[in-house]
Amino acid sequence: MDIDDATAACEAVHETVSTAVIADDRFLERVLLGVLARGHVLLEDVPGTGKTLTARSVATALGLSFSRVQFTPDLLPTDVTGTNVFDERDRTFEFSEGPIFANVVLADEINRAPPKTQAALLEAMEERQVTVDGETHALPDPFFVIATQNPVESEGTFPLPEAQVDRFAVKTAIGYPDEAGEVELLRRRVGRDARSPSVDAVLDRDSVRELRRVPESVRVDDDVLRYIAAVSRATRTDRRVDVGVSPRGTQRLLETARAQAILTGREFVTPDDVKRIARPVLAHRLVLTPDARVDDIDAAAVVDDVLDRVEVPTVDAEAVAE
Repeated sequence: MDIDDATAACEAVHETVSTAVIADDRFLERVLLGVLARGHVLLEDVPGTGKTLTARSVATALGLSFSRVQFTPDLLPTDVTGTNVFDERDRTFEFSEGPIFANVVLADEINRAPPKTQAALLEAMEERQVTVDGETHALPDPFFVIATQNPVESEGTFPLPEAQVDRFAVKTAIGYPDEAGEVELLRRRVGRDARSPSVDAVLDRDSVRELRRVPESVRVDDDVLRYIAAVSRATRTDRRVDVGVSPRGTQRLLETARAQAILTGREFVTPDDVKRIARPVLAHRLVLTPDARVDDIDAAAVVDDVLDRVEVPTVDAEAVAE
């Protein structure tokens, strides 16, 4: 699969998911960025906006297996990863896979799970494997987590540790639809018998594997690499930030910028690609100072200020394309 094929495949998935999910194009683009960049996506929004429908529709359009895990305070790590079950017939233990053994896993209300369960998910997200009773089990390939959390309800929740938040390539929100979008949602509901809409598969598992390898072929000029590094480093010196973007976050910015170039149909990354995806990739990685939190400073606004301060290189698009 070349870059043109990858761009066409992403457009087909975007169009298909759009038939089921009423959302801004930028939102669906960010979810696809997570798929392309081989990362994970965190959706933070109020209930009823379509987070579960989005995850299921993306999995179906990609032709991948889908699993949903409802996180609760009493959820155990083995409820997610699976456990060894004793077989009385041959007197041995056999591993029974948990719901995490799917290509696309929806971790619903992830911040309701206790820290021990969150830690088990952390290994799965980073290592693409789980360890049960000292034995390691590889997860399906591809493996992609879409996690959700409710930003307005804190009772019975366990805030995600910074180490886990940093594992998400993208954090975004669906938001409420505008008036025209909400009317269209109702119109679609009137036109079908089922409560939830469905989509058809446009790719399959092998195609998705090929698709996720394509961004590695996208060229990045040295000036753009220095720009990416400068943006990340600038977050660490901002007086409103206690902990800035980690080196891992800098790499995720590069990977998602390459994915953005694919969505745009280009063979190279431009500074505009970096600026377009900086907020959903970097904002959730910032730990603001106590004073900044008291003043209700928004991490996304800090990222915007950093982008305004850092000098943008001039990239000759024709020279890079040659």
